[in-house]
Amino acid sequence: MVRRRRYAAAIVCLALGAVGGVYLGSASQTLRAESKLPPAVPKELTSYRDVVRGVVPAVVSIESRAKARGPGRAREGTVELGLGSGVIVDPKGIVLTNFHVIDGADFVEVRLTDGRKLISEDMAGDKKTDLAIVRIQADKPLPALTLGDSSTMEVGDRVLAVGAPFGLAGSVTHGIISAKSRNLHMNAYEDFLQTDAAINPGNSGGPLVNLEGQVIGINSAIKSRTGGFQGVGLAISSDLAKVIMGQLLKDGVVHRSYLGVEIADVNANLAKEYHLATDTGAIVTRVLPDSPGSKGGLKPGDVVTRIGNVPIHEGSELRKVVAGLPAGRPVEVALTRDGKSVVEKVTVEEQPDDYGLRADPDRDQ
Repeated sequence: MVRRRRYAAAIVCLALGAVGGVYLGSASQTLRAESKLPPAVPKELTSYRDVVRGVVPAVVSIESRAKARGPGRAREGTVELGLGSGVIVDPKGIVLTNFHVIDGADFVEVRLTDGRKLISEDMAGDKKTDLAIVRIQADKPLPALTLGDSSTMEVGDRVLAVGAPFGLAGSVTHGIISAKSRNLHMNAYEDFLQTDAAINPGNSGGPLVNLEGQVIGINSAIKSRTGGFQGVGLAISSDLAKVIMGQLLKDGVVHRSYLGVEIADVNANLAKEYHLATDTGAIVTRVLPDSPGSKGGLKPGDVVTRIGNVPIHEGSELRKVVAGLPAGRPVEVALTRDGKSVVEKVTVEEQPDDYGLRADPDRDQ
């Protein structure tokens, strides 16, 4: 998201570079013909124009606004909160974006690439994953993109990022998948794709697409020392977005279960401290009073190795599995306690709204 500012742009004419490019290109063709080198790279591999034509119409700009409040201020006034991006994922008018794009807004103005501006107060979001939906009404079906399967993406696959960096709607950048399954402790639940496609303030909520034009991520953040793009962009995986969007569309909220314990990944230091025979797993470092874990007999030092039928190798697995369990039902929790195998039955409960939203959400489960 980007606050309203004026941005100055310097345009530099590279006349010498252009002339040199023509000369070098001509020389290259001559050398290629004389030496019988392989043909140049096919045009379709050097341009993304066909993908872009299909993607850009479904990408929108979102301006979030709040009603003016406070002593002496007219209720009919509005405050502009910022500008972000979004992607239409249903032709009936479902826009997927980031929670922080709409956070605090009473309504949003959604701008389409064809110039239309649609106002909506129909929003739902999930702060714990930084995802949200906006419903918009149009007089005809809208251009929409399909949510692809982010799990099929591999490091090195080419991708495009589309959005409105610094308010420049319809901007497209390209890059590759740099890494998968990043967990940066920004949100309570994370599954980030890392990319070197340029992402800047204003890109938030826009799509990261594969070369089939499918959304495989929602651009969310950058890792930067300067506040600007430095080669590390982060997009929430489409697989996580599908799950969250489905619940927001159905119930308007996301339901999650919890144990009420603080956890950490077992490492060599913790294994030594707790006299463990393994240096992998999720160790309980604290049990919250009157929590499901407390009621179920969990104790600090327990290493969780299985939830139900699902093996647990690290804390992130434990968080995801527990969050997806139906609240109010008992589940077997297999543990290693004082060197012995133990199974406790714990009845998980639904998370309080503010659970996991502290400074270090990665510790809570």
